[in-house]
Amino acid sequence: MTNQEILAKIKGGLIVSCQALASEPLHSSYIMSRMAFAAKEGGACGIRANSPEDIVEIRKTVDLPVIGLHKVDYDDSEIYITPTMKEIDALVATGVEIIALDATKRTRPGGLTLTEFFTEVRAKYPDQLFMADTSCFEEGKLAAELGFDLIGTTMSGYTPYTKGRSLPDYELMERYVKELDKPIIAEGGIWEICQLKTAMATGVWAAVVGTAITRPRDITRRFVENMR
Repeated sequence: MTNQEILAKIKGGLIVSCQALASEPLHSSYIMSRMAFAAKEGGACGIRANSPEDIVEIRKTVDLPVIGLHKVDYDDSEIYITPTMKEIDALVATGVEIIALDATKRTRPGGLTLTEFFTEVRAKYPDQLFMADTSCFEEGKLAAELGFDLIGTTMSGYTPYTKGRSLPDYELMERYVKELDKPIIAEGGIWEICQLKTAMATGVWAAVVGTAITRPRDITRRFVENMR
C-alpha cells in the first residue's frame, strides 16, 4: 500500500492497541498476534503494537495497517516510546506501516530535543509514515511543523505538565482538528462506547482503544472495584 492508501484504510475506523509488557499476564508475541486477529475479526481497521517481535508476529496474522512502537527505558530520559534511532531502525526493518514515537517536549536520551531527533529521523526515512504521541497543543503544533504524518493525543495526562487532565481529552482532539492540517488520532482513556462516539464526533481521523479491549487483568479489576 502507498502512504495515502494506508491513511485511507484507517480513516473513520477503530485501531485496537494489542500490547502486553513483560510484567503483564499476556506478554507473548504469539498471544498478541491472536489478539490482533480477534480485533480484525471484530472489525478493527488497524492495530497498534509494541516491539519488533510482536509486530512481526502480528503481520503474519493480519493484513491491517500497524502502528508500531518500541517501549524502551533509558536512564537519562523519561521518554520510553521509541526513544532513539536504534528503535526506529528496528521498527523500519519490520516493514511496519506507521511508526509512533513520543513527541512531547521532554528531553530524549542523549540530551536530544524532539526537533533534533526527528530531523535526523525524517532525513533517514523520508517515505515512512510517523505518528506523534503528544500531550498538549504546543507539542502537536511542533510535530506538524516537523513533518509528522499523524498527530495523536496519546500522552495527554501522562506528562508532568498535563497530569490531571480529564481523559479522553476531547478538548485537545477538537483543537487539533480545527488548527492542524494533519490526520488526528484520538487515543488515551477511551473506556466506553459513548466516549468513542464523542471522540469520533470531534472530527478525528481514527481512534485507538487498548486497555478496554485487550487487557483482561485491567478490565477485570475495573469490574471488581466497581462492585465494592
